[in-house]
Amino acid sequence: MSNSKIDIQLCQQAVDVPSASELPAIGCGGECLFVGRTRPEKHEIHGELTSLHYDCYMEMAQAELRLLAEEAISRFSVRHIRVTHSIGTVKIDEASVVIAVSSDHRDDAFTACRFMIDLLKQRVPIWKQEKWADGTTWSNGTPLTCNE
Repeated sequence: MSNSKIDIQLCQQAVDVPSASELPAIGCGGECLFVGRTRPEKHEIHGELTSLHYDCYMEMAQAELRLLAEEAISRFSVRHIRVTHSIGTVKIDEASVVIAVSSDHRDDAFTACRFMIDLLKQRVPIWKQEKWADGTTWSNGTPLTCNE
């Protein structure tokens, strides 16, 4: 849609869900919201999860998020996409990502929101480090071998 809007934000703290969820009142019939939060977990070696730390290649992450949003707009007739992702430390129960989508119809909003989070995890250069009570791993569970 030619008049669709894209809003990409990378913030240095946990995402403020109410503000990241705001979509403009532009007459859309469907709005969909995805919130990704740090959940409590326990590692068999390192104990309780204390937080997640996100890092990224800023310019590339913003560009790739914009490309994903443009693709979602063209595929699903979406009128507005807002992506807010944390870069930095996110504690248990805090939000690290919010994706808000509005479209004329609910099916397009649901599908585009799912499309955005699934491809964000695959294509956007944002890396997640898990901080445990006694150690640090990357999101795939591989322990770090260097000192921090």
